[in-house]
Amino acid sequence: MKLEDFGLSAERGFLSSYEIDTIELPQGFDEMLDAAASLSGLITSGRVRHFLRQVGHPDMAYFLASASDEQVRTAMVHYSFLVQAYVWGEAEAPTTLPANLAIPICAIGDHLGLPPLLPYSGYVLDNWHRLDKSGGISLDNIAMYQNFLGGQDENWFVLVHVAIEAEAGRALQLATELVEAAAQHDAAKVELLLADMNRVWDAVNAHFDRMPERCDPYIYYQRVRPYIHGWKNNPALPEGLIYEGVAKYAGKPQAFRGQTGSQSSIVPTMDGLFQVVHESDPLREFLDELHAYRPPRHRRFIEAVRDASTLRDFAKTQSKSVKNAFNACVEQVARFRSRHLEYAASYINKQASSGAGNDTDVGTGGTPFMKYLKKHRDENRAQTI
Repeated sequence: MKLEDFGLSAERGFLSSYEIDTIELPQGFDEMLDAAASLSGLITSGRVRHFLRQVGHPDMAYFLASASDEQVRTAMVHYSFLVQAYVWGEAEAPTTLPANLAIPICAIGDHLGLPPLLPYSGYVLDNWHRLDKSGGISLDNIAMYQNFLGGQDENWFVLVHVAIEAEAGRALQLATELVEAAAQHDAAKVELLLADMNRVWDAVNAHFDRMPERCDPYIYYQRVRPYIHGWKNNPALPEGLIYEGVAKYAGKPQAFRGQTGSQSSIVPTMDGLFQVVHESDPLREFLDELHAYRPPRHRRFIEAVRDASTLRDFAKTQSKSVKNAFNACVEQVARFRSRHLEYAASYINKQASSGAGNDTDVGTGGTPFMKYLKKHRDENRAQTI
């Protein structure tokens, strides 16, 4: 099992291997790119739909037949932001997405194996770049490329995720090595790799701890969160959204989950590696459904690790030091889940105001989350050996 077989690397993990500021789209995308570049102003006008309805769209069949993967993914970033802004950029949600946005987002989504709205890959994984190309992927050297309203809080929210994804690249490499070492019954190597994994997770959790530094809970709730909701299990769009002009939907409303950090592939990979399982509940069902919202190669990597790992069973038969090293890593993932639970409480539940599609009891993905986040954290923590 090699990371490169899944389009991954130890240096960047699930992040794009390219940087979005270096990718150019063909001339036919100029109107779309102009709208994407001025999206904050269009939203602030209060008439974002008026302006977005006027954006022309290129011949998608021709584009997809000739474009590079980097270009298609870049188009997905921009179109998915425009789609979300169209739906959530005014007080009342529309029932229909116009054809000039619906046709491109559906064509691109089909090509990439992703749903036709903003995915985590478009929000985070493909939507960043280094400020100094000679420097590393660190919070003092990365920027968010496409925004909704922009500003420090929106940027920081995304960039902390980017930093976590980059840091976790080493954890993905270690996961492949641990699968192999366990299969070969090499206890000494397993123990060394687990110690290294523990150090990586110290760094991952340190990045996550920095979220409050520049992302205020009130600003997040009022100015960041509203734009990343989907249209499944959302009272603002109870029937879903009609994608105008998209033949396969035949004019019928479609319901898709919103963007959420739960679409990240890091924790599912670790659950697969450490053979952590969760009892059936609404969050488990939701997370299982979200698997289809990940890029196909990321799905395959999670599945490959999960199917191949014998690490837990092997560690159970080994010395106390191997068990302790294993348990330390399981606890690190539980710590990550604990911090997520704390942020859900402070950034969402404690925010009293609510707006269209901004329900405090339902996550942006469209599921009740608080009690189940705690349950999954506790299940994770309980599965030491």
